[in-house]
Amino acid sequence: MLGVATALLVAAWVIHLGALIVLALFGAHRLWLVAVAIRHRRGDPVPPSPVLPLPFVTVQLPLYNEPTVAARLIDAVAALDWPRDRLEIQILDDSSDQTSAICAERARRLADEGRSVLHLQRAQRCGYKAGALEAGRARARGELFLVLDADFVPAPDLLRSTAGHFADPGVGMVQVRWEHLNRDAGVLTEIEALLLDGHFAIEQAARARSGRVFNFNGTAGLWRAQAIADAGGWQADTLTEDLDLSYRAALAGWRFVYLERSAVPAELPAGMAAFRSQQFRWAKGSIECARKLIPVVARSRLPLPLRIEAYFHLVHNVPYLLTAIMVLAGAVALGGGDGPSWRPAVHAIAAGVTALVLGTYCVLAQHVLGRRNLWSTVARVPALVALTIGISFGQTRAVIEGALGRRSEFVRTPKDGGQGRRSTWNVGRRHAAPHRKAGWLELVTAAAIASSAAAAAMRGGAIDVAFLSLSATGLGWVGWATATGR
Repeated sequence: MLGVATALLVAAWVIHLGALIVLALFGAHRLWLVAVAIRHRRGDPVPPSPVLPLPFVTVQLPLYNEPTVAARLIDAVAALDWPRDRLEIQILDDSSDQTSAICAERARRLADEGRSVLHLQRAQRCGYKAGALEAGRARARGELFLVLDADFVPAPDLLRSTAGHFADPGVGMVQVRWEHLNRDAGVLTEIEALLLDGHFAIEQAARARSGRVFNFNGTAGLWRAQAIADAGGWQADTLTEDLDLSYRAALAGWRFVYLERSAVPAELPAGMAAFRSQQFRWAKGSIECARKLIPVVARSRLPLPLRIEAYFHLVHNVPYLLTAIMVLAGAVALGGGDGPSWRPAVHAIAAGVTALVLGTYCVLAQHVLGRRNLWSTVARVPALVALTIGISFGQTRAVIEGALGRRSEFVRTPKDGGQGRRSTWNVGRRHAAPHRKAGWLELVTAAAIASSAAAAAMRGGAIDVAFLSLSATGLGWVGWATATGR
C-alpha cells in the first residue's frame, strides 16, 4: 500500500512539473508579444485619402433577447455621422422575448425618418450569430459591413475615423479597440478590463504591427464585403465565427488594420456566471477553430514564423487546461509530503515568472492606454491569478469539448444595460442555472485544496501554502459566485 501511495505522489509531482513547464512556454510567448508590442510601438496607421463618393455601409446588429440594451444600440447607430443615402441598418433580430417589439418600434421610427432599415426576423435561429450575419449579408447592399453587438455604444464619428482605411484595396477588415462602460462596477469587472486591455493594447497591437495575423473581435469592426465573400462567408461550425472568418480571410490574401485610438465602449459581464459563460464560449470556439484551421495554416504559404505564431494564437486557451492539471496535481503532491529537494526552487521560479509575465502584460497595457493607475494594476495581479485558476476547471471542459468536436449552443452573454445592481443580480441568477452544479463542485475542490494548504503549513512550506491558498481562494470565489448566481 505504501508503494502505491509513493507511486501516486511521484506521478502527481511529474504531472505538476510537466504542466508548469508547458505553461512556462506559453508564458514565454506572452512575454514575446509584450516585447514585440514595445518594439513596434507607434501610432495608428494613417488612412489614405478618402475615395469619393463615400462607400455604402451596411450596419449589422445581431440581437438575441437583449431588452435592456437594444434601444440604446439602435439609437446610437442612428446617430452615426454618415450620409443617409450611403448607409443602411440591419437589425438581425432572433429574439424570443420583448426585444423584438423594441426593435420593431425603433425600426418604424427610423423608416418614418426616411432611413434605410431592415428588421430581419428569422423563423429559426439557425447558425446563431453567424447565421444571422450571413442572412443579413444575403440582403445587404453595402460595400462595407459594420458589426456591432448589443451592448456596444458607438460614437457618431466611428465610421468617419475608420472607413478611410478601405481606400487601400488590400485592406479587408478594420478592428477598433474596446472600452468599458462599467469598468469600476466591482473587482470582477476591474479584472476583466485589465485582461481585455492587455488583449487589445498588447496582443492585437503586436500582431497587427508586426505583420502577423490578428483577429476580428466579433464586434466594433468593419469588413469589406468582398473579403467576407472571398473567405467563404460567415460559417457556424465554430462558436467563434469571428476568429474563424479572420483566418480564412487572411489566408485568402486580405490585410487587416487595428486602431488603438478609436474605441467603442461596451458592457463587461458584471456577474460571475455571465463572465464564465462568455469565457467558455470563447475558449471552446477558439479550440474548434484550431481543429479546423491549423491544418489549413500548416499548408499555407505563410512564412514559418507567422505560422508558429498562428498556432500559439489558435490554441491560446490550452493554458486553462494546464492550469487545472497543475493545481490538482499540485494539491495531491504538496498535501502528501515534502516532495523533491528541488521543489521550493521550482515553485519560487514559477511564482516569479508568473508575476513578471502578468505584471508586465497588465502594467504595460495600462501605460499604453494612457492610464496612470499602475500600482493599482500591480495590486490586482493576485486577484487576476486567482480568477484565472478559479475559472480554469470550467474552461478545461471547454477546451476538451472543442478538441473532441462536441457541438453546443451559442449562449449569449447577458447585459443589464446599466440598470443597477438589482438588474445585474436578476440577470446573474437567471444565467447561473446551467453552471450551478459546476459551482458547487468547485467549492468542494476548493475545500480539498485548502486542506492541502493546511497540511503544507504544518510542514512550514511558505511557497506551497501561498500557491495552494491562492488556488483555493480562486476556486472558492468562482464557485460561490456561480452557485449563488452573483
